[in-house]
Amino acid sequence: MAAWQKRFSIEDKRALVTGASRGIGREIVEVFLDAGADVAGVAHHAGGLEGLSGKAEAAGRSFLAIEADLATVEGPRSAAAAARARFGRIDILVNCAGVALIAPLTEAAVEDWDRSMAINVRAPFLLAQALAPGMIERGGGKIINISSQTGVIALDDHAAYASSKAALNALTKSMTAEWARHNIQANAICPTVILTPMGRQIWSAPEKRDPMLARTPAGRFGEAVEVADCALYLASPASDLINGTTIMIEGGYTAV
Repeated sequence: MAAWQKRFSIEDKRALVTGASRGIGREIVEVFLDAGADVAGVAHHAGGLEGLSGKAEAAGRSFLAIEADLATVEGPRSAAAAARARFGRIDILVNCAGVALIAPLTEAAVEDWDRSMAINVRAPFLLAQALAPGMIERGGGKIINISSQTGVIALDDHAAYASSKAALNALTKSMTAEWARHNIQANAICPTVILTPMGRQIWSAPEKRDPMLARTPAGRFGEAVEVADCALYLASPASDLINGTTIMIEGGYTAV
C-alpha cells in the first residue's frame, strides 16, 4: 500500500455507526466495510440491518447488528457495551441517528422537542461518554457527528431539529476542547437535503424544493454517498489535524 493510501485508510479499524438501517447511516456502514473496517451498526429495529452482514462477509470484514432505542438513556449505553464486547475496542464513532419532527414554532409539541433533543443530542453525548475513555487509553480515536445545514442556518418549521443540530455542533466543539489533547478528533458534518428515499419524499413537491434549490449555488441536493465519503475522510489519519469543525456539504448555500 502506498503512503498516501495508508493515510486515507481505515483498514482493521473498528467503528460504531448509529442510524445504520437506512439513508446516510447505512451508506456510511457500507463505505466503511468496503474501506476495510469492522462495523457495529445500531438501529431502532434490527430488521433494518439485514444484508449488511453479507456485505461485510464479501468485504472480508465483520458486522454486528445492534438494536437499541437511542431515545432512552440506557439505549446508547447498551449499544456501546455490545460493540465493545464484540470488537474489544471502538476506534471510530459515527453518530448518525436522528429525527426531524417538523412543525411551525406555534404548533410544535413539547414531546417532539424532547424526543429531538434525546436522539439528536443526548444519544451522541452518551455514546461518546461511553467510548471516549477507551480512545483516551489507546491514545486516539475519531468521533464524527452527522449534523445538518439547519444547525447553522434557519429554515421554516425546523425549530426543534435545528436547535438539536446546533447543540450537536456545540457538543462537537466541547469534545474537541477536552479530548484533542488525547489525539481524539471530533468533527461534525452538516449536509443539505440528502436524496435518500425519505429526502425525496419530503422535498419532491416543487413549492418546497424549488426555493431551496434556488438559494443553493450548486443547484442540487446531495447524495448519501457524498456524506459517507466525507465521513470516511474524517475517520482516516489524513484528517488528523481537523478537529472541532463543522463541515458544510450543501452546495455553497451558506457561502452566499
